[in-house]
Amino acid sequence: MSNSGKFGAGRSGNPAGRPKGARNHTTRAVEALLDGEAAALTRKAIELALDGDGPALRLCLDRLLPPRKDRPVTFALPPIVTTDDLPKATGAIVAAVAAGELTPAEAAEISKTLDVHVRAIEATELHRRMAALEARGT
Repeated sequence: MSNSGKFGAGRSGNPAGRPKGARNHTTRAVEALLDGEAAALTRKAIELALDGDGPALRLCLDRLLPPRKDRPVTFALPPIVTTDDLPKATGAIVAAVAAGELTPAEAAEISKTLDVHVRAIEATELHRRMAALEARGT
């Protein structure tokens, strides 16, 4: 700390940072207010939902069945046995996006999976070639 009472550039007043599990002052205050009321509040939310209150109904349903982050997708994807098969697979992905069967984000995720699969094929082929070279050399 400098003489001005401020920390110098690049020097934290709390180098260890916030302890794990430490709660915000506001969060602690709200928890203290609601202490022992969780069951009553839950019951009231359920009653409101059953009476047709839209926001209460959404709250209850989101807790019972949270919205899915992603979904399974089905579309025709040719088998990928060698790296030569990759253009057919990427062509199928592009066609599925063009047809509206996949979103661009879903296509990007599937393409990442294809990339990992192709790298596994390449590693297997490389291992096979090295083994063949070693067998010839001995």
